[in-house]
Amino acid sequence: MVGRILRVRAVLFCVLLAFLATVGVAQVAVTTWHYDNARSGANPDETILTPENVNSVQFGKLFVQSVDGAVIGQALYLPAVAIPGAGVHNVVYVATMHDSVYAFDADSATGKNASPLWHTSFLKNGVTTVPIALQGCGATTKWTEVGIVSTPVIDPASGTLYVVAKTHEHSSFVHRLHALDVTTGSEKPGSPIVITASYELAGGNNVFEDAMQVNRPALLLENGNLYIAFGSNGCRGGHEQGWVVAYSASTLQPAGAFDDEPGDSGSAIWQRGGGLSSDSAGNIYGATADGDFAAGTNFGQSVFKLSQAGSGLQLADWFTPFNERDLDKNDLDMSEPVLVLPNQGGKHPHLMAAVGKEGTIYLLNRDNMGHFCSTCTKKDSQIVEELPAFAPETGALVYWNNAIYSSAAGSPIAALSLTSGLLTKTPFAQSKKTTNGHSPVISANGSTGGILWQINGSSLAAYDATTLVRLYSAGEAPHNRDKLPPLPHFANLVVANGKVYIGTPNGLAVYGLF
Repeated sequence: MVGRILRVRAVLFCVLLAFLATVGVAQVAVTTWHYDNARSGANPDETILTPENVNSVQFGKLFVQSVDGAVIGQALYLPAVAIPGAGVHNVVYVATMHDSVYAFDADSATGKNASPLWHTSFLKNGVTTVPIALQGCGATTKWTEVGIVSTPVIDPASGTLYVVAKTHEHSSFVHRLHALDVTTGSEKPGSPIVITASYELAGGNNVFEDAMQVNRPALLLENGNLYIAFGSNGCRGGHEQGWVVAYSASTLQPAGAFDDEPGDSGSAIWQRGGGLSSDSAGNIYGATADGDFAAGTNFGQSVFKLSQAGSGLQLADWFTPFNERDLDKNDLDMSEPVLVLPNQGGKHPHLMAAVGKEGTIYLLNRDNMGHFCSTCTKKDSQIVEELPAFAPETGALVYWNNAIYSSAAGSPIAALSLTSGLLTKTPFAQSKKTTNGHSPVISANGSTGGILWQINGSSLAAYDATTLVRLYSAGEAPHNRDKLPPLPHFANLVVANGKVYIGTPNGLAVYGLF
């Protein structure tokens, strides 16, 4: 009898453990692009996926959830969300180019979980997405419509998901900022608002024009404000400019605007979809595409720093490479988000790293970014460090264990150590040549068990983050088990609590342990 009681208790205990795991006890939330506002790209709280079990025998594609359009932005994740009428779920959120936001159970797609927990569409009363024929640049992006491009952001304290949608209404282009309840998908009070902005410089008033502007960078929530960046539709031409527009997260009232190319065109802020960055003091950082440069006013192929001053945004500092004319001429944008680094030893403790299509890595002092060296001919001598053409066409830089990781099109993934606030010149680890990569992320259990995840073409790949030896490739799984469809232009992936989530042209693919 005692033995039977003990067995029953053991079974009940196992059930309890399974339940607790399901509802997300001690699980990490992913509320913004690349996990944090520094855009480190590292999730140090992954205890399920390890270099030992991520292989084609134990790991692979589990299921796909269908949606109504392409998922360009990164998925977001909240554990233990109480959904009215549906119980408690770990929830994954995705937004689509068809102007929809979906909430799915993050762990399964069977039974009731085969359907969305909720689905909110912004297409009502004759409102449509923007047809690619009107938006333009379809030959480059391969998009068929433009709706929600960027990664939303979640404020877990208020239970609000913020998302920017572009629509076509009565022959007009409109951008709206929506604030949705994470449990129901319903609009919060005061939501949505139409995005408008103007920027005055030297007596001229520059007005935000919706037609050519696209919100490609992920949204940033910093110190109670939302920061939304805009650039072109993917091609240079027309009247696009690089804009940063700020709104109060609580009231949705305007909190300032910055135009990086006033009175001109170009200098889009697109960052391959990566978000604006911020540091612990609340400063905002971004990088711009090719465009005209005029020191202090027009910021083609540059890195900028903004500060919030009451209800306004101010330009606080900037850096432009000495060879900006060549970069502009050859379409070599500063194409990646700025990576804000933890405080370092050495002469300059407050550092950040930037990189563009040319592949030069710029290590910048956040307290004095260096502006422009008009007398430099071979390198930017006024900045902390420069590694010329190290990672051409790299995706976003990633930081883990005091090292910076780059990816590159048709080149190896590489890891560089930081020592006393400087980068080593030679990688301590390097992968074999990859087809092409975009914005990798690293999952790890603290400082151990690191895995670098990357989309190589249309295949998911995983590498040991310490050695960069490949652990897994979806293309090597048997019988095309883990195959992905051709992915959207600059698709994203994210790792959370034992699962990998990847946006596709019409769904969300979920990978994990079998």
